[in-house]
Amino acid sequence: MERPRGVLSLCLLTVLLQSGTLGMPPLYPMSQLCMFCDLELSSCSGTGTCMSNCSITSICDDSNEVCVSIWRKNETGFSIETLCHDPSKPLYGVMLEDYNSSTCVMKEKNTTSGMAHFCSCTDEDECNNNMLFSPILDPTPDDPLVSVLLVSLVPLLVMGIVVVVMFHWYRAYRQRGIREWESNIKKRKPKAAGLDCDACAIMMDDDGSDSSSTHANSLNHNTEPLPIELELLVGKGRFAQVYKAKLKQSTSDQFETVAVKIFPYEEYASWKNEKDIFSNTDLRHENVLHFLTAEERKVEKQYWIITAFHHRGNLQEHLTRHVISWEELQVLGMSLSQGVAHLHSDRLLCGRPKVPIVHRDLKSSNILVKNDLTLCLSDFGLALRLDSCLTVDDLANSGQVGTARYMAPEVLEARLNLENMESFKQTDIYSMALVLWEMTSRCEAIGEVKDYEPAYGSKVREHPCVESMKDNVLRDRGRPEIPDSWLQHQGIAVICATIMECWDHDPEARLTAHCVAERISELEDEMEKLSSRSSSAEKIPAELKIPTDLEIPGDEQKITGIQDVIAVDCSVSDEK
Repeated sequence: MERPRGVLSLCLLTVLLQSGTLGMPPLYPMSQLCMFCDLELSSCSGTGTCMSNCSITSICDDSNEVCVSIWRKNETGFSIETLCHDPSKPLYGVMLEDYNSSTCVMKEKNTTSGMAHFCSCTDEDECNNNMLFSPILDPTPDDPLVSVLLVSLVPLLVMGIVVVVMFHWYRAYRQRGIREWESNIKKRKPKAAGLDCDACAIMMDDDGSDSSSTHANSLNHNTEPLPIELELLVGKGRFAQVYKAKLKQSTSDQFETVAVKIFPYEEYASWKNEKDIFSNTDLRHENVLHFLTAEERKVEKQYWIITAFHHRGNLQEHLTRHVISWEELQVLGMSLSQGVAHLHSDRLLCGRPKVPIVHRDLKSSNILVKNDLTLCLSDFGLALRLDSCLTVDDLANSGQVGTARYMAPEVLEARLNLENMESFKQTDIYSMALVLWEMTSRCEAIGEVKDYEPAYGSKVREHPCVESMKDNVLRDRGRPEIPDSWLQHQGIAVICATIMECWDHDPEARLTAHCVAERISELEDEMEKLSSRSSSAEKIPAELKIPTDLEIPGDEQKITGIQDVIAVDCSVSDEK
């Protein structure tokens, strides 16, 4: 009797060990490959099976993360958001369930922002691309056979639990051995020289790879660099070069076109600052360049930042090649102001607190044009997070940075009010006004359109220094010219009034980016109303008029033709 029992125990142990071994993950757990897109409009009505229509595939930040799709219904229609998320943490106040499946089955949940349908999955690449909406069935067992089956399954359930416990114990034991082995290997690695502690930490990943990536690295978490093939140099700046490149897909011969910004080793500080700014997920916005990953390429002795690629190029190139319509000017101006407003805001749209960011180098060559002719901000190498823990000394050490042509008067004069963080935002507003002027100068609605030239044009040389800009902006109080002919168009007149309020010599008198966006939005509405009226001489309603007699600094010209500027309440302290 003892011998059969021993044989049975040995067989059971053998089966358990074999099943555990077969189910063991690789020594280095692979992260999940998921669809990863911001909130996008969808035609999915919440029934049957729907596709996400997301075109971006990303590898999750952490091996514990799973693929997630979120479907929402609002007043304007339907939207879908796809992302990676750690199921041990709440997402919009909801804990994920049923993620250990290759099928993404939608379930309705009550989130912090209302009702939404969630699904999560794993074990299959891009499993959150297909979303299954299934009706909720009532599982009330009316047949006695169901009760009998449930009782019969209890022993099998107990055995299954035992198997799972032993499997996890075995896996934990193996992984502990792997970590001890890796620790011994790392102790024998030579210490990197010539870089600070942060640099050394980035040079040596947990898995000892030759490339490292950031928290927001949504692509590269493997031991090898991403399979990227550089194609064409498309831009060159003070700190880095930008290439158009192919990101090859691991599962096929297909590839995705991306932009790769390459920093030399000596520009580590600039790369790290831009990487840290991009790594904050609160930065994600439709009018901010979409960040994919950051890597250190030790073989090439380079630092890389990999982002979405926009084939239309930057705004300066676009304005050089194209004369824009009045409608395009509104789209460009709205998207620019919305992007800056998002940076400056201390709260997200959902109400969650956010650390404001100032760009500090806004100019037309640092703004990209997307396929739909909206804009997105790029090049955050000089950006600054306005964290409340920063001291006056910290802010003073940030230095006089930016491009001299676009520097605000207080930056040129080095008299920035370090006691008030809003003063940093006001410098961005001045730079944004110059970009708005450049866009307006190439709009067909102004009448005669000249060739593109940057703000201040021929008044200064091509790459002016700080001292020459001081003479023009501080001594002469000069600003780019706004001819009277521009003001014959009511909408252009409003844009010009907004520009002049944004480049005011007094920082406190400038508008906020949020106010500029509101003003352009109101302008769009009113111009649509005007275009639908039969009389071309009909004006904007009197209740929207504000009296204006605006002087253009330095040119001794006055805009007296603006009679119909939209009166939006634009307190400089307003920040939503």
